[in-house]
Amino acid sequence: MAAQQDFTAMTCEPCRGGIPPMDRAMADSYLVQLPGWSIKGNPDRLERDFRFGNFREAQAFAMRVGDLCESEGHHAEILYGWGHCTVTFWTHKINGLHENDFIMAAKVNGLSDEPYVPASESMGDVSPTART
Repeated sequence: MAAQQDFTAMTCEPCRGGIPPMDRAMADSYLVQLPGWSIKGNPDRLERDFRFGNFREAQAFAMRVGDLCESEGHHAEILYGWGHCTVTFWTHKINGLHENDFIMAAKVNGLSDEPYVPASESMGDVSPTART
C-alpha cells in the first residue's frame, strides 16, 4: 500500500510520456485518500460527479475546476448541466493514471468545499438567468 500523501500540497510535474501508466494496485491505494472519486476503466481514469442545487452553481464549479487545471497545467474532462458537474482525470500521454491525476482530484475536492458565490454577485448581472 502507498504511504499517505498530502496530494493538495503537491504540484503537478509535466508528464512527457514514455512511461507506463500507474498500475491498478497503486491507483487503488491512492484512491482511498480521495473521498467521492472512483476509478473507471479503459483507460483507467479518475471520475467524480458533484451535485449542486441549480445550473449556475454547477457552471461556477466547472469554471473553478477549469481555472485550477489551467494553473496546474493538467487538464480535466468536465461535463456539467443542471445540478451536476462530472470531473474526469487521466494522463493522455500515457493513456492511463499518473500521480498528477490524484493531485488534481484532491485539489478539486478542496474546491467543492469552497462557498459558492453566484455570478450575479461576483461579476454583476451577466445574463437574464443570473437574476434571482
